[in-house]
Amino acid sequence: MGSVMRFIWSTHAVLSIGLLAGCATGGTTNAPPPAEVAVTSVEAYKIGVDDIVQVSVWRNPELGITVPVRPDGKISVPLVGDVDAGGRTPDEVAKDIQEKLSQFVREPQVAVILTDLRSHEYLSRVRVTGAVRQPISVPFRPGMTVLDAVLAAGGLTEFAAPDRSELYRKAGEGESTTMHQVRLDRILNHGDLATNYAVAPGDVITIPERAF
Repeated sequence: MGSVMRFIWSTHAVLSIGLLAGCATGGTTNAPPPAEVAVTSVEAYKIGVDDIVQVSVWRNPELGITVPVRPDGKISVPLVGDVDAGGRTPDEVAKDIQEKLSQFVREPQVAVILTDLRSHEYLSRVRVTGAVRQPISVPFRPGMTVLDAVLAAGGLTEFAAPDRSELYRKAGEGESTTMHQVRLDRILNHGDLATNYAVAPGDVITIPERAF
């Protein structure tokens, strides 16, 4: 199921690029970051209610479906019936469906792909991109700051321009993305926490490379 994980990481990248592009079109301000929002922490992305899930069965297209996850966390699959999806990874759901389908189909090969991520768990993640050891998408946790997120990404590379780092935040539906300057060099090397902002769900932190 490597393709599933590549799909998820690709979606994260698209979201990050989309936010940065929104800033480039002139919808940015340097207003102070809004107060952080308390959201339940999650360990890793798992399928949530309202996510759109595509189930494909190799050589059996009639068994394929694309459906939203119901409020009870289940999806209905042909021949199999209801399957638990909420709170599970696509791999786990695919294995469950595959096991149940084996009663009706010889050696079924099942793929579960998230085609539209709508659940709260996806929207509440914080992303770190650019000149860090490991660009990441991490679950938001109450009290998390820019420094926490950067350290979770393994810290900066030797090519980073830390004092040109930026925090991007989309305030709400239909509202412009805001950009806040982050002085990571001052935070890391001088203990100046003035720009160590509390992050919010959906924030993107980007650290550019220095010019040579």
